[in-house]
Amino acid sequence: MKLFIQKICLLVMCATTALPAFAQHHAHPVLPHSKHKTVVIAHRGNHVNAPENTLASTKDAIACGADYVEVDLRTTKDGHLVAMHDAKVDRTTNGMGKIADITWQEVEELQVFNRNKKTHRIPEFREILALCKGKINIYLDFKDADVAETWKQIKAAGMEHQVVVYLNKEEQYKKWKEAAPEMPLMTSLPKDVTNKEQLIAFLNRVHIQVADNITEPELLKAAHELGISVWLDAQSPTEGPASWNEALHKGVQGLQTDKPAELVDYIKSHS
Repeated sequence: MKLFIQKICLLVMCATTALPAFAQHHAHPVLPHSKHKTVVIAHRGNHVNAPENTLASTKDAIACGADYVEVDLRTTKDGHLVAMHDAKVDRTTNGMGKIADITWQEVEELQVFNRNKKTHRIPEFREILALCKGKINIYLDFKDADVAETWKQIKAAGMEHQVVVYLNKEEQYKKWKEAAPEMPLMTSLPKDVTNKEQLIAFLNRVHIQVADNITEPELLKAAHELGISVWLDAQSPTEGPASWNEALHKGVQGLQTDKPAELVDYIKSHS
């Protein structure tokens, strides 16, 4: 019996050694639950009728049934975390300058441009978290913010299991892994990753749950085999059923869209 147990242990050790290193980690982050088979991500909120990265566009994303709202995260001069895509406020507000050079008090006075003539403003991250809790997941595009403070606010809101963090820089990876090892992470693949072997090497270094914008068939197949979800950016001036159908036939698990309501209806009718 002792010899039998030793043989079993040896087989388990050999099987574990044969796995890629990233598959051996016990603390394996889990993606938030999604309502749809294909994940629907509202790009900067549902910003067709309401300004991007506002409470209004987030509410619209919730109302249309999207699985995620994409939120871009930046920091004011005095350390407030805010939802803002650009480094400067010029394009989306009636102000000028870098968000990093403006205090929260000054940010509060800015008006976000809009089509429906209602007054909108730049929201704090904690407001977005409170609005989304229990209603929609957050695809957090981590632009420029402090990891520890971001994680603190996520925990305070009870949103630990409703967020995926998109990494814009590889150095952000280590900080997130140290602060929140269970947080699901997402990033783009480096341009030099073009085959399965290179993908395994990358995943051994950066343990992610989602990769975005993989369209090459062999690399897409490799990602699936390695248990990595692939989400595509579907938003474009020509976005619609034809492009969605093409993307879904590639076998991706999620689509980021400027038309979340229409995409939700499309997926429901084609599932």
